[in-house]
Amino acid sequence: MDPALIGTRLVSGAIGPLLRKLLVTDGPGAGLPGEGRRVRLSRLVSFRGERRTLTDRDVRALAATLVGRALAGPGEPPFPADETEAVTDTLAATLLALGDLDMDDVQAVALGHTALARRLRAAAPAPDGLATDSVLFLGTLTEWACLHILEFFTQRSTFVARTLVEQTRGQSELTAKVDALLTRTPRPDGRDTEFERRYRAHLAKKHGRLTIYGVDLHHSPDTWPLDRAYLPLEATGPGPAHGSRLTTPAAPGEDDGTTAAAPYAAAPDTRVPDTPLVYDRDAVVPLRPADSLPAELALARHDKVLLRGLAGSGKTTLVQWLTVCAANEGRDKRMEYLRDRIPFVLPLRTLTRHGERLPSPDRFLAAAGCPLTPPDGWAERVLAAGRGLILVDGIDEVPEAERGRARGWLRDLLDTYEGNRWLVTSRPTAVREDWLTPDGFTELTLSPMSRAEVTAFVRRWHDAAGPDAAPYEQPLLDALRTTAHVAQLATNPLMCGLICALHRDRRGFLPRGRKALYEAALSMLLTRRDRERDMGAPYGIALGEAPQIQLIQRLAHWLTLNGRTQMDRSRAEALVRAAVPAVPEAAAHEDADAVFTHLLHRSGLLREPTPDTVDFVHRTFQDHLAAKALVDEWHIGVLVGHAADDQWQDVVRMAVGHARPRECAEILGELLAAADAATDRRTRLRVLVTAATALEEATEVAPDIRERILRRTAEVIPPRDPEEARELASAGRAVLHLLPGPEGLGTRDALMAVTTATHVADDAALPYLARFARHESIEVRSQLMWAWSRFDTRDYAREVLAHLTPGSLYFTLRSDDQVDELVRQGIRPSSLDIRAGLSRRGVAALAPLLEGTTYLHLSLTAAGASVAALLCAGEAGTGACRVPRLAYLDLYGSASPTAADWHAVAAVPGLRELALDPRHLDGCPDGLVLPQVEHLVLAGDGADPPFERIGAIFPGLGALVLSGRGEGRTYDLSPLAGLPDLALVELPGAEVTGTGQLAPTVRIAT
Repeated sequence: MDPALIGTRLVSGAIGPLLRKLLVTDGPGAGLPGEGRRVRLSRLVSFRGERRTLTDRDVRALAATLVGRALAGPGEPPFPADETEAVTDTLAATLLALGDLDMDDVQAVALGHTALARRLRAAAPAPDGLATDSVLFLGTLTEWACLHILEFFTQRSTFVARTLVEQTRGQSELTAKVDALLTRTPRPDGRDTEFERRYRAHLAKKHGRLTIYGVDLHHSPDTWPLDRAYLPLEATGPGPAHGSRLTTPAAPGEDDGTTAAAPYAAAPDTRVPDTPLVYDRDAVVPLRPADSLPAELALARHDKVLLRGLAGSGKTTLVQWLTVCAANEGRDKRMEYLRDRIPFVLPLRTLTRHGERLPSPDRFLAAAGCPLTPPDGWAERVLAAGRGLILVDGIDEVPEAERGRARGWLRDLLDTYEGNRWLVTSRPTAVREDWLTPDGFTELTLSPMSRAEVTAFVRRWHDAAGPDAAPYEQPLLDALRTTAHVAQLATNPLMCGLICALHRDRRGFLPRGRKALYEAALSMLLTRRDRERDMGAPYGIALGEAPQIQLIQRLAHWLTLNGRTQMDRSRAEALVRAAVPAVPEAAAHEDADAVFTHLLHRSGLLREPTPDTVDFVHRTFQDHLAAKALVDEWHIGVLVGHAADDQWQDVVRMAVGHARPRECAEILGELLAAADAATDRRTRLRVLVTAATALEEATEVAPDIRERILRRTAEVIPPRDPEEARELASAGRAVLHLLPGPEGLGTRDALMAVTTATHVADDAALPYLARFARHESIEVRSQLMWAWSRFDTRDYAREVLAHLTPGSLYFTLRSDDQVDELVRQGIRPSSLDIRAGLSRRGVAALAPLLEGTTYLHLSLTAAGASVAALLCAGEAGTGACRVPRLAYLDLYGSASPTAADWHAVAAVPGLRELALDPRHLDGCPDGLVLPQVEHLVLAGDGADPPFERIGAIFPGLGALVLSGRGEGRTYDLSPLAGLPDLALVELPGAEVTGTGQLAPTVRIAT
């Protein structure tokens, strides 16, 4: 029967009174007294409770009437006639279930008649043995009955009042629940804070460990705490321009209007990488000071840095250190500048292994393999607020053809998000010198480890290795000092770690040459590591050294050919699986996948940075094994074809080392042919440098081939710029015999020749450098001064510095040993550049040097001495002045001066020129006056200068220079109107207002 027809029959006037009998009649009101908060339906039906008027039999009779009414009339019966009694009984049981539901009338109405019918059918006994038509009929009849029952509920006198009460209660309950939900669920900023707490903890744990190669022998752990193993390194490069040439009228009685040039500036197109502070009082344009500072503090001075460094020089370790320092806020006071910075570690080898599109901020974490899921929009909020620390590691690990795309991606981010700090790392020659300069990046280069740093590393390594390694520490230090080939290799943390490990492993004996060193390291990692740690065969695989190398070099070969440093695990497994049958010892194991697992987890050469990727523990091992594979398969064309590719230069050099004499001669001959065929100087230089550096790797080279290579290399000497100089220096001590001069060289050629020699980390460079000690160019002599830290302190001071014409040259001091050597050699420079690294003893030893100092640059941190301790005999700045002749003081790059420091500065009677960061003025005590200062330079792009304080502190000011302030800034100079002697205010690229009487003296530099 049609459900609509059933409904028509049930709404007849006879059905209403029948269903009304199921309910009790209440008086006015909401029925609250005595009822509690809820009124069950059992209290509203007439067949339950104390007001019962119907029996179960009566309800069945009512059900029979309902069924009869639905069946009345013409048409086909809705169910078989013999099931009428069963249908009636089931409907009665369903209606009786109305009194068993745990709800009241308001809730029942809110539920609706369809849902109420379902609840009734569920509460009643299931129909047993009824035909399908009977079940469908019951469902429809129950729904119509529920519709009438709900209609009666809404007509009850208590319903409206009860509804209002329920609404009030419901609103109160909803409010309470919302409040509880808000308490448990933070607002978006609260979610961000909680996530950042978890994210920082994750970063600190993930990046807080460092592998020290070779320490993991015997029973030592594989990794060490980063704060114990990290060795700070120096970064060098062009420094910030402090200002520009200051020109003042001649004082009465002077011969003429002399030019007072201060060492705070350089012409915009002047680039003198790797040189110290240079001050030439006779120069038309003074040179700007070079930047040299601990690498971890580079981002404290520059918000965007491109950091270059050789393989193994510590670039990735620096990224780890910055990440951990930012994650562990406040633990290292020197790294306070990273407080509230959120690190994003973006290793490009991971992000681009398939050539995929580089990630947007919302995918930074996922792309880098972070398992945490941030709140929606979190990364964008961090970057938009300028709180990000973006660490882009390994531009050189992106194929050269894709680097332009990487730069475009980086520029899009820079254009969108301001105020963040950015570090991009690269091998030295992967990108050209000005690759990111238009985007505001400062280019710095990780310096090779100095002798002092190598010594510190060796001591730390042996301390980390435990007491068993202690007897080998001093013999290794002696070998590094006396054995040239060992010292030549110990130029970066990776090589130093390998040398330390092999020296201990071989009971004090070291292999000669880089190839032998790597082969010994492979032997140590592939065989002795597990044997000495009693590891057995944890994966059921036992392989010797040679078969492991054969298999692993397949992976290195594929990565190098494809310009990658990381591959999918599935591809690595497939490469090993394909290679196993050709390696008998590996083929003896039936499970090739188990062989791969053994290599991944036990070789010590491979690692799994994410669950689905594989790479080498260090790029150097990949290059070494790729070179071996290329020589084994004699892919000489591939080698030579990539000789100018920065990613392949080490591979080509190592291939010459792997080759037999006849093969070696062929490779070198092909390299010369490739250089001759090169159409541009840069490519020719790269190929020739690769060939020249490969000579030192060869076991045997015919004299005529050696001579041809060196002669052809000499044709591109002297280099044209610092970048070429660094490339040429990579050829090692052999290049020293090719460098000309100083006779017959112009200033620029002499500077480039000296720059090349100072990058050759070998004491053999000292006699050549000494020939330039009295060169007329201050730039050349400055480069000689700057190189001191790269060589033995005493030998360099004796052979080079003792013969140096000081003139107005800045002598840069980084250690107590250097102070001692100047004193020992009787050198009394008038210009000093004092860097962090001096202890209180070193500061005390400076006393005889400071008395004659005229120009002083201080770059001190909390680890060094205070300004007051340097300038005055007393720490409080109240003792006798040590620098009575001091005329120029540059504190830019130093920690903010304390009140004692300011009093010490004020006590210098002859001080005329002062360079500061504007924030330094915040620490100047109220009422302190420096009337002797005539020239003030404020450098840096931080807070706006406090012009109102400048006039009070420097009443005799004649010239003010604001440098590095950025273009488009506007300054109100009206607070300076009261300075009667102010003759020049220079604000490069800025606009000024409120100049008043200053208007004729203001110069806007362009």
